[in-house]
Amino acid sequence: MLGEGILKGLAETARNFVGSYFSAERLTTVQYPEQRIAPIEATRDFPFLVYDGADWEAGLRCVACQICEKECPPKCIYIEKSTGKKPDALGKPQFYPARFDIDISVCMSCQICVEVCPFEAIKMDTEFELSTTDRFGGLLYDRKELAKSNEHYHKIHPTEAAAVDAHLAGEKAKADAKTKAAAAAATAKAAASAAPPAGGGA
Repeated sequence: MLGEGILKGLAETARNFVGSYFSAERLTTVQYPEQRIAPIEATRDFPFLVYDGADWEAGLRCVACQICEKECPPKCIYIEKSTGKKPDALGKPQFYPARFDIDISVCMSCQICVEVCPFEAIKMDTEFELSTTDRFGGLLYDRKELAKSNEHYHKIHPTEAAAVDAHLAGEKAKADAKTKAAAAAATAKAAASAAPPAGGGA
């Protein structure tokens, strides 16, 4: 029947409209800001930098590889790589961002920076109330303002954060096993070099 789809759509709209007066489940409007709806887990607003441990500066996962800066479509990420290395949260020497800025006024929340990051260092936050009277500097966030703990990441994206932690734990286990194997091989080689040649006489 011609127009059947339109009639079905109008009927659904009417059912939701009338039902909103009687059913809380159909009431989709709240009196913001007094009332708030918790964001769904897949909500994404603007990026933040994940850090492990208690010290944001030492625990930043970012190693300033600058892939996100290169791939960012609106070019709102600005990174300066450190000239030297320092221990990360696990004690491994790493390069770090001497500067990491994101211009939130330019960011389009596309999440490409998250997708291309090989270190799980940048994720999307759910915070959206970022208005400011400072038109220029107020929306340019530096690395300290962008840094948020892994606990915060687990709070806003629990399923995704758990998967990321499992992946990182697996990578760490592989690296540890490789290190142990290399150490064992070096020990065996040293022992073989120190052993006297077979059949040697006085």
